Amino acid sequence: MTVYRKIERFADPQTSKTPAQKEPDPDLGNDFIPKERYTSPEFMKLEWERLWTKVWLMGAWEGDLRNPGDYVTHKIGNEHIVITKDENHQYNAFYNVCSHRGNQVAYGKGGNTDTFRCSYHLWEYNLRGELIHVPDAETFPQGAPCDKLSIVRLPCDSWGGWVWYSLNPDAEPLRDYLGMIPEHLDPYHFDRMTLINDVTVEWDCNWKTSVDAFNETYHVFGTHPQLKTMLEDMDVQIDCYERHNRYLIPFGCVSTHIEDGTMITEELKDYMRMNMLDPDTYKGDGLGVRRAVQLNWRKISRGMGYDFDDLNDDQLSDDYHYLIFPNITMNIHCNSVMVFRQRPHETDPNRMYYDLQNYALIPNEGTDAAERGSVPVRQVRSEVPIGMERPEHRQFKHGEESIGEVLDQDASNLAMVQNGMNSTGYRGLWISNQELRIRHFHKTIDDYVHRNPIKWM
Repeated sequence: MTVYRKIERFADPQTSKTPAQKEPDPDLGNDFIPKERYTSPEFMKLEWERLWTKVWLMGAWEGDLRNPGDYVTHKIGNEHIVITKDENHQYNAFYNVCSHRGNQVAYGKGGNTDTFRCSYHLWEYNLRGELIHVPDAETFPQGAPCDKLSIVRLPCDSWGGWVWYSLNPDAEPLRDYLGMIPEHLDPYHFDRMTLINDVTVEWDCNWKTSVDAFNETYHVFGTHPQLKTMLEDMDVQIDCYERHNRYLIPFGCVSTHIEDGTMITEELKDYMRMNMLDPDTYKGDGLGVRRAVQLNWRKISRGMGYDFDDLNDDQLSDDYHYLIFPNITMNIHCNSVMVFRQRPHETDPNRMYYDLQNYALIPNEGTDAAERGSVPVRQVRSEVPIGMERPEHRQFKHGEESIGEVLDQDASNLAMVQNGMNSTGYRGLWISNQELRIRHFHKTIDDYVHRNPIKWM
């Protein structure tokens, strides 16, 4: 049996604003997870009826809704949604559909408008989706009452710098749905971050195949060999909550799969540079890099315009990695967050949309970093442009553009995995303890899709 090194944790569970304590692992069984939930149109239909139309969903970045009249369009399944900021500075969400003949009322990705006017017959709606004008209203013998013909509104709220909505008119309050998430993640102050990368990639896999890929570190050693000398993939803390889950990945160290943890590799040197620590002046070995990065951030952060007082020491080096059920994956570092929003295809369980957004913490005004108009953003070996202007959204199919070395490696597996899921010779997922988050994810899906416990649990 292989003996692995233990990674020292420097977060004090008693004082950390983001709870750092290990949660007990739930007993979720160990049988196969059925493959049909990745391939079956019937299961896809159940997911839509019982999951997607019941949960809260991330709809828009608040930075795209700064001014009254700003709006963003969003798509989930076959539904098109409009999210607005009205003249009272309130957020609204409603279906992008005219009550007359079903045409859309908002066009493009977003913009600014005083009203929404259907391009077909010029029915007009305000920023809350309320009908305000019907041309030739007198020709409708049944009348055209605005209160009856306004667009159906959806529950809408904000947290973390994003606007959320639910297709469930009776949805519980957003904060109740998020549960422990605000307590855990508010110390990062996402609302102080700016969007620096925004793409959608069309992948030939089920949306859950993508979620699974980022819900475990078991694949790191085989899929991302370059990372084994800059982060830990074995001694990773996994915590499961009611709906959501996380793992805490130590960065700035050599994987405990490797016997010699003292080495300082080029990847580790790159990590040090990304975190403003000069490897040429560093005097220790590989075992001390992670702690040196943490202490260095404590030393230099205020001078760079950052306030990390709400973060524990481990958050200055590590990836606090969260799944907000059902489809939001967050790789969170002290001065950046990488967000994955995984959306199902409209009709095909073997396809999906992968929204990748990168956000960077904006330095306080009056600091050198703020004046330069750029900030050092930690990425896992991905090439993402850094800038303070909102990037243009791009959409493409897998393989047409790179989304960074690590994510390209992940994506290369997904179509092959999905093909395997459809094979008669494949029986289902056989999950290890390192993949506990996947089993918890499916257990939470079953809480929505199935009324009673199922056999594999």
